[in-house]
This record gives sequence, structure tokens and C-alpha cells, in this order.
Amino acid sequence: MTAELHTLTGAYALDAVSDVDRAEFERHLGECAACREEVAELRATGARLAVAAAADPPPELKLVVLAEVARTRQLPPKVPVIRRLSRAKTWQLRVSLFGAAAAAVVAVVVFGVARTPAPVDSVLSAPDASAIQGAGEGHATLVVSRSRNQAVLLASDLPALDAGHVYQVWLIGSGGARSAGLMTSEASQRMLVADLPPDVDRIGITVEPAGGSAGPTTPAVTRISLV
Repeated sequence: MTAELHTLTGAYALDAVSDVDRAEFERHLGECAACREEVAELRATGARLAVAAAADPPPELKLVVLAEVARTRQLPPKVPVIRRLSRAKTWQLRVSLFGAAAAAVVAVVVFGVARTPAPVDSVLSAPDASAIQGAGEGHATLVVSRSRNQAVLLASDLPALDAGHVYQVWLIGSGGARSAGLMTSEASQRMLVADLPPDVDRIGITVEPAGGSAGPTTPAVTRISLV
């Protein structure tokens, strides 16, 4: 083994060994003066070769780099967690949603006009139904079907509000923020079914005065991105 370790001096000097070989070779270096000297000489030689091969960058390189920096995304995009619904997940959501429906006032509002609630099961059974987790206060799950232009929002563990305030859901897109209805139930789970216009790419839940507002008046306590 010792003879084999002696042959790693060049690779070690160039940092071209695995973590396992590096650890073993460094233990060997503590006992082998000849290898320590050879590694030092090889590193010095490598440094001299690098200096000899160095070349000044062309003057236009800085401009090229700065231009690329201006066009290159510096941080990866934030991607929402979107999952296709399995049969087991669909059944689990059915239980939660129908339980919430029994305890909550379900509202469907499109452009501020109340409509008959769409069947929750219709959204859950859509071929393209997907579940998106929200961010912020409590726990929020949005089940979306773009093919049916509908969504079901289930929120739980939101902070309790006084009698003068309610949670209001907003559909946000290129046309601005439009009310999707109020979550007025005091139950632990709140549910809302909404038609989903094609331009909507975000959902927000805000705290508004009792009866709701024409537009959001407070920052969203829960946010869901659809893109």
C-alpha cells in the first residue's frame, strides 16, 4: 500500500484525487518526508507553469462579460410546488373539502357576481387537476383545473379574526386583483370554490373589514403562485 501511495504525489499536488485517496495520502504525508518534499516541489512547478502560460485578457472581454451579466438570471426562478393528484390524494382532499363544506360558507364569485357553487368533485376529478401549496399564515392547498377554469381553495389554521374582519380571497393576474369571495367560517378549515379566469397567475388571502373590500387593503397573509 505504501508503494502505491508514493505514486499519488503528482495527482495530490494537482488536487486530482478522490476524497478517500486524499485522506489516506494525507495520513501518509505525516509519515513520509520524501513525499512531502516531492509534493511541495510539484506544487511550485505547477505554479510556475501557470504563470508562464498566463495571458492578458483582451480589452473587450470586460464589456462582453458585463453585457452577459445584464442578460443572465442571477437567481433561479421560484417554482411553486405543483403535484398531479393521485387517487389517494384525491380521496384525502375530498374528505377534507367536504368536511369543510359542511362547516363553512362556500362562495363562488366571478368578477364580483355570486354564482351557484361548482361541484367540488368536478374539480378534483378533472384530468389536469393539480394541487399547489400556499406560503404564509396557516396551511393552504389550491386544487386547480385549467381545463375547467375552476379552482378549490382549502385553508386551515388561519389566525382567528374578530367580528369586524373576514378573510377575503383574491384572483390576481394581468387584469389586477379580483375578489373570489369571503372565507367567513370560524371553523378550523375554510373552503372556497371559484371560477378561474385564464389570466390569473396568483391567489392571495387578505384580512378585510366585515363584508369585504372592493380591492385588497392589507398585505396577503397567504399567497399561492400558479406559475
